[in-house]
Amino acid sequence: MDEPALRDRVLVVDDDPPLRRMLERTLAAEGFEVTGASDGPAALVAAERSAPDLIVLDVSLPALDGLAVCKRLRAKGLQTPILMLTARDAVTDRVAGLEAGADDYLIKPFAVQELIARLRALRRRADPAELLSYADLVLDVRARKATRGGHAVELTGRETALLELLLRESGRTVTREHALERIWEGAAEANVVDRYVTRLRRKLGPPPLIRTRRGSGFVLRA
Repeated sequence: MDEPALRDRVLVVDDDPPLRRMLERTLAAEGFEVTGASDGPAALVAAERSAPDLIVLDVSLPALDGLAVCKRLRAKGLQTPILMLTARDAVTDRVAGLEAGADDYLIKPFAVQELIARLRALRRRADPAELLSYADLVLDVRARKATRGGHAVELTGRETALLELLLRESGRTVTREHALERIWEGAAEANVVDRYVTRLRRKLGPPPLIRTRRGSGFVLRA
């Protein structure tokens, strides 16, 4: 059965292992793809490696606290929505978090469903149109509809998911392994990616936009 869409990636940063594991399990059950980190330096590395769509960031972290992590991420130009968690409920603490670059603030203890609702609201706010484009190719992520040069392109669910992945990683090589994990959850042979790329190229028409990087994967290039 075709996969309708890619899952939003969430980076959860908290030095409390039981809380972090609970959030990872709960968010995964809600359809998110979750990566965890336990301290500030690990959070900076994970944010670069996993390219999250959302970040849940605890303020009180060892080695480098959440405020410093947030400031460094923003200084690098990262625009990913950040939801801060803290046990401190003073107005000055909330202001400090927002001034560090956070988009929202949640006081511990919190209801998990509220956290999930806030994350989804941040995701909508970050990309309300949900339009991805490259050259004359446009994908409406929510409607799952693609056009090229203004003409509709009929795609299956997994073809759409692969195109979305290529568009989100525009300018970077998408490896077969990464595509298998994101779209087929690892439950397919590597050559299935090549078959779907061939189908996409045929449906998108000339001139070709999806280039093969021999031995590594695929990249969008006009």
